[in-house]
Amino acid sequence: MLPRRLLATASLCLFTAAAALSAAASQAPAVPSAPAVPSASDRRARLDRFLESYVEEEKVAGLVAVVLQDGQVVYEKAVGWRDREARDPMRVDTIFRIASQTKAITSAAILMLVEEGRVRLAEPVSRFIPEFAKTTVAERTDDGVRIVPARRQIQIRDLLTHTSGISYGMEPHIAGQYREKGLGPAAGPGWYFADKTEPICTSIEKLASLPFVAHPGEAYVYGYSTDVLGCVVERASGMSLDDFFRTRLLEPLGMADTHFFLPPDKRDRLAVVYASTPDGRSVRADDGPAGQGAYVDGPRTSYSGGAGLLSTAHDYARFLEMVRRGGVHEGKRLLGTRAVGLMTTNQIGDLRQSGGLGYGYGFETTDRFGASELDPVGAFGWGGAYGSIYRVDPESRLVMVLMFQLIPNSTDLRQKFATMVYQAFVD
Repeated sequence: MLPRRLLATASLCLFTAAAALSAAASQAPAVPSAPAVPSASDRRARLDRFLESYVEEEKVAGLVAVVLQDGQVVYEKAVGWRDREARDPMRVDTIFRIASQTKAITSAAILMLVEEGRVRLAEPVSRFIPEFAKTTVAERTDDGVRIVPARRQIQIRDLLTHTSGISYGMEPHIAGQYREKGLGPAAGPGWYFADKTEPICTSIEKLASLPFVAHPGEAYVYGYSTDVLGCVVERASGMSLDDFFRTRLLEPLGMADTHFFLPPDKRDRLAVVYASTPDGRSVRADDGPAGQGAYVDGPRTSYSGGAGLLSTAHDYARFLEMVRRGGVHEGKRLLGTRAVGLMTTNQIGDLRQSGGLGYGYGFETTDRFGASELDPVGAFGWGGAYGSIYRVDPESRLVMVLMFQLIPNSTDLRQKFATMVYQAFVD
């Protein structure tokens, strides 16, 4: 046992040391705590803020976003204005011009006819449109341009993959000829048919007489190919494209707000088109083909399989969900799995030369992770000239649809949308 004097001394030393440590600790800089990991609700709020910022900064007037996972709505958001000047708010049932998103529906219609034995993928389009039996190509030369016969006939599968060589006729060396036929520059941005008083097949027969920009099967050329397919649907089925879509796809899928021309009683649900200004803001577009268009008061005659439809975000998501499920909607098969496989896998190798992005029979395909932001291999999608865009990710069972009306579109909203959905809904 230690003497009491030694015990007192030891206690004093321990007390002094503890006091010194306490003082030192109070003077030392605080150790920063680890940042909080964003919760699922935080990440979805981030998606909200992302979309809202484009309206607040007047880059777009308004937009609608819808996300499905396993076929269920996990996110829907209407932001801003359907008509900014009238202060009419955007709603989730607002109707949009979807332009080239029409192409996937036309492609599905063609594959339905393939499955019925009415169309073959490898047969020439001239079987349905004889004017295509002999087509020409405008080849650039050192001396200018020469018009030569196409090396072979255009096949149905060339049209499905945009490898027919048919453009929108806007290239300087052919634009004049297209303008004379009421196509290319004469059709606004080339793809616009809503104001035409002639049926689509009449326009396509005129197109066959014009020179194209590449030989069939040799290059990826985005243009009128799917409009040609719309005429094929009419000739092969004996129905107008409008009737075929309505009876074979739109009504079975419950797409009640998808039309070529808007019923007058839905006029007040159609989103106004805006245009980007040099400073990145948006202003109301005019009434011409690159603006509001003739989708309500037009002649209602020409059904453009390449860019003619109007739809809602929810309607289009229903179509995409059917494709994601391998052609089945609510237990009823509309397309076979083999047909869907052709739509959603690359059918053109590296002809697009776009770093891992291919093209199937109606959709852009992702063939390399990272080729399209965060899209995994197997994802597919496309967009429309007025600003709409969609992506389907079978791996995560996601369908993503974003719709707004801005032409020309100078924002990066479309490029970032899928990324913001992935960070919110994929672990």
